[in-house]
Amino acid sequence: MILVLGGAASGKSQAALEKAGQTGSKAFVATGQALDAEMAARIARHRATRSQDWDTAEVPRELAAWFRSQGKNYRTIVVDCLTLWLSNVCGRWTVGADMAGPVDDLLKAIRAIPARVILVSNELGFGLVPASRNARAFRDVAGRVNQQVAHAADEVYVVISGQPLRLK
Repeated sequence: MILVLGGAASGKSQAALEKAGQTGSKAFVATGQALDAEMAARIARHRATRSQDWDTAEVPRELAAWFRSQGKNYRTIVVDCLTLWLSNVCGRWTVGADMAGPVDDLLKAIRAIPARVILVSNELGFGLVPASRNARAFRDVAGRVNQQVAHAADEVYVVISGQPLRLK
């Protein structure tokens, strides 16, 4: 299991695809939802960067269930991204959210399959302190999720300006 962290537009998704390699059956698990035109355009740009040999699954919330039912069918799986998954699961109710249980469930589901899994997540702590209480709470929950996943991961990378740096 590999975790690839980075800021917005840092190149983390491309780094994850490069880590995935070119051989074997591959799945790209997308957690983003095209809720507006701008997000739909972002999703389309991301799709265009992948070769045609990727199966794409849109899984905004039920990642652990997807891994349990579909994960065994692939040699390599890229999940992009945990931050959007967290946003989809928590919604506006982030203050006081405890994601340790759902993340542990996801990690167990990942470890139960033989596939190489590459998880992408935003490192929100590099930015300014958010002005609103809910935004600060979301940043804090995302930071705790990243720590939990990084602890469990075999490899961890941070991507800055398109340059991956191995942390673990």
